Amino acid sequence: MDPMTSTSTAVASPTGLQTRAHLVVALAVTSGATDAVGVLALGSAFTSVMTGNMVLLGVGVADRDLRAVLLVSVAILSFMVGAAIGAKLAGQHDQTDSIWPRPVSVALQVEFVLLAVYAVAWWALGSAPSGDVLMPLLALNAAALGLQSSAIQRFGVAGLSTTYLTGTLTSVVIRLSQGKGLRTVGHSLTILAGLIVGAAVATFLLEVAPVAVPLLQLGTLGGVLVVARLSREMRRSAR
Repeated sequence: MDPMTSTSTAVASPTGLQTRAHLVVALAVTSGATDAVGVLALGSAFTSVMTGNMVLLGVGVADRDLRAVLLVSVAILSFMVGAAIGAKLAGQHDQTDSIWPRPVSVALQVEFVLLAVYAVAWWALGSAPSGDVLMPLLALNAAALGLQSSAIQRFGVAGLSTTYLTGTLTSVVIRLSQGKGLRTVGHSLTILAGLIVGAAVATFLLEVAPVAVPLLQLGTLGGVLVVARLSREMRRSAR
């Protein structure tokens, strides 16, 4: 069974689960775009793939590349701070939770603010940051995805992530190798596709219209917040 179709949520309507599934994919698009920005425009460090950053940290230490070590360390520490804040804001899963608990949106709103600050700086720098400003911009993006990573854990769905997706890919391979059908991994594949699409679109924009790059990140995340809010209001009015 796909992770998004299994839940211990007290009220789990098919429509609610489907809405949440779509929003999670949109967050994966945000993650893919943000990681692409980190790798291609903010010093060649990941903003959510901390395993990759730890490898880069080891490489930088071996090469005695102080700048690379500092840059990657900033990304790792910023992600950790963001994850801690996200965990604090979103809280732990509760059996009485709705499909999309409000604390998740609160954490994502803070993520939106961080990305908005980065966007303003990006535009102020002519959409071509360089030099010493790379580290603070990288820190903002990494902290934003740290927030997102821990906030999603509030759903209490085993294996669900919108950032570190190696485990998702592994689960897909395991299920398929066990003879389980594509329906059991459909949503996981969609999340992986969302990550790839986000990275591809961000890369394209960096080449042809760098001024629009933050709009991709803010647009997908903002869309998630709006839809989540509307869905919550519709559920309230239906009671």
